[in-house]
Amino acid sequence: MEKFSLERALSLESKYDDSLRTRPISPWLSKFVFYFSVIFAIYHYVTAGIGVPVDYWHMGAHISGVLILIFISFPAFKSSYDWDSPRKGIFSPLGVPFYDWALMIMGIAASLYVGVTWYGFEINFFGFTYFIPEQVLRMGVPLPVDVVFGTLLIIVLLEAVRRTIGIIVPIIILIFIGYAVLGPHIPIQILRHPGLSWSLFVNNMYFPDLGIFGITLWIVSTVVFHFVLFGVLAQRIGLGQFFVDIATVVAGRYTGGLAKVSVVSSALFGTISGSSIANTVSTGSLTIPNMKKSGYPGHFAGGVEAAASAGGQITPPIMGAAAFVLAEFLEIPYSTVVIAAAIPAAMHYIGVMSIVHFKAKKLGLKGLSADQIPQLWSVLKQGWMTAIPLIVLVYVLFSGYSPHMAAFWGITAILIVGFINPNHRIGIGDLLAGASQGVKYALSVGAVCAAIGIVVGVVNATGLGFRLGFMVTNSALGMGESLLEFFSYIPFIEFSLSELTLFISLILIAVTCILMGAGLPTTALYVMLATVAQPALAELGIPPLASHLFVLYYGVISEITPPVCASAYAAAGIAGANPFKTGLSAFSLGIGKLLVPMVFVYSPAMLIVLDDYFTWQEFFHTVITCGLGVFLLSASVAGYFLVSMNGPSRLLFGFAGIFLVAPSFQSTIYAMFFAVPVLAWQIWAYRRRDLSDVRA
Repeated sequence: MEKFSLERALSLESKYDDSLRTRPISPWLSKFVFYFSVIFAIYHYVTAGIGVPVDYWHMGAHISGVLILIFISFPAFKSSYDWDSPRKGIFSPLGVPFYDWALMIMGIAASLYVGVTWYGFEINFFGFTYFIPEQVLRMGVPLPVDVVFGTLLIIVLLEAVRRTIGIIVPIIILIFIGYAVLGPHIPIQILRHPGLSWSLFVNNMYFPDLGIFGITLWIVSTVVFHFVLFGVLAQRIGLGQFFVDIATVVAGRYTGGLAKVSVVSSALFGTISGSSIANTVSTGSLTIPNMKKSGYPGHFAGGVEAAASAGGQITPPIMGAAAFVLAEFLEIPYSTVVIAAAIPAAMHYIGVMSIVHFKAKKLGLKGLSADQIPQLWSVLKQGWMTAIPLIVLVYVLFSGYSPHMAAFWGITAILIVGFINPNHRIGIGDLLAGASQGVKYALSVGAVCAAIGIVVGVVNATGLGFRLGFMVTNSALGMGESLLEFFSYIPFIEFSLSELTLFISLILIAVTCILMGAGLPTTALYVMLATVAQPALAELGIPPLASHLFVLYYGVISEITPPVCASAYAAAGIAGANPFKTGLSAFSLGIGKLLVPMVFVYSPAMLIVLDDYFTWQEFFHTVITCGLGVFLLSASVAGYFLVSMNGPSRLLFGFAGIFLVAPSFQSTIYAMFFAVPVLAWQIWAYRRRDLSDVRA
């Protein structure tokens, strides 16, 4: 088998992830970007260990650094830009147009203005005196200069987000801004509100603890950045190769071995990477070509990698950035989120692994030969030291320390291991390159988390979340009343109106999450849905942790849901396959992740940490039936169990899987009713095939 190549993975990430594609600039400015990125990374690393400055200075410094790098690195219009050479001319000093320098300076000034004027500010200039009182005296009655700087920051942030991740998020934010300011003119009665003047709107969006300088920016500047940096540096010391080798030892010998290696290595890699695309191209650069060589169709090979990699954002201990925001929203330890996410993440990988297994059986694919599988002892001897930083991070995280302290000690362990590991020693150059790369990864999430704070501010200022929640539950109630009469004619099935209302509400919110997630970063999508849709779930009596994880999971699912599924498209590019077909394969492989949020809403015992809902009996019943249900659904999707399945058998197995996933004794009985005939037929056909083989 080929070896994992960090250089190849980085090249593929830049090719398929638009948020990493930067323009050519002058050599001098390239050096500035590199060393500025290193200093930016060192600042975050040091402050994680000794404590961050006061919030308005720390967040202001973080935004300033992000905006400097974005407006140097990303052109205003990518489609018409010359990517081969730096732009020249008097209006583009050092390869960056004049207007980008202007936006950068305005962004820095607006970001640092809050800190500079926090305790008041007085300037004397040629006999002219201008005085700004301390911030607490301006709250609710902002000065004109406050409104100017706040407006500038909103404009600059929207442009920074547009350049890094596209136009969709800025449009959504502008809609929310319009809703806040034009409240009295909203045509729908329930959504109408008194409205905010522009000065009051800027006041709410600009001052700390609200809007831009709110919880999402705080999390990305104190936690998310550090974990991104940890993941990048962990690859540099060889942890990625160690994961691939371990996955090969664990899964390579079994049916469809190379695809199972992809699933296991992506699951392991997901523990240090919260980015689906990064996960896809890092492990996929190695596993996708290998899967194609072994006989898997290109679209299926790409789908396996995309589906497995999309689990990175829900796989403990380092989940996606949204998981850190979730912990802060609920004011619970991040370790609690990690424990709660463990079983649902396992269900996702059970689904992917099962489909891979059945597909391999159907195609007649074997595992790797003994000479292609490395020896476990050799793998451990070669790479055990690279796992030390991850162990340190998890230990500190579960010892009750803050996530950024855990990241600090994890990065410190990387530095030590990198310098002393005789099998994979790194130099200062590797370390600096890793720091610079980590900052590059964090730019888009830094900009979008700052800008998406506007959405949170609008929802809190206008009560939009509760208004929309009322609309969802009312719509679900009306639909439930219509369906209740229909179900009354079906024997052995009884639903109450409240049960139907809950189920329909969940379906509506899940569909909304997936549709809104088309092309949106998961963090931005989660924050919007947690502030807009989650109140509807809370009204239905769902525990807060379960409702927040519900919207997070369906936000992540959008990454492998056609027509916009960035991870699948990246995998398709590596596989040389049809992108849409690869997306469909990835979506079908993610069947476990699609269903499991419904399970932990109805049976929160699956999440382990909710004492009011947890009993061992409920936990084991939920986990076992859900696992079996995902297994049967996987067979239905693959069209194979013991032998190939025809259409009716697949349909019956699919119904059996869905009823098993539903956590109730009655649904388990229905599952047996559907599954037993198919199982009997499969056993009969399997034995008949064996007898035919013996006679032959």
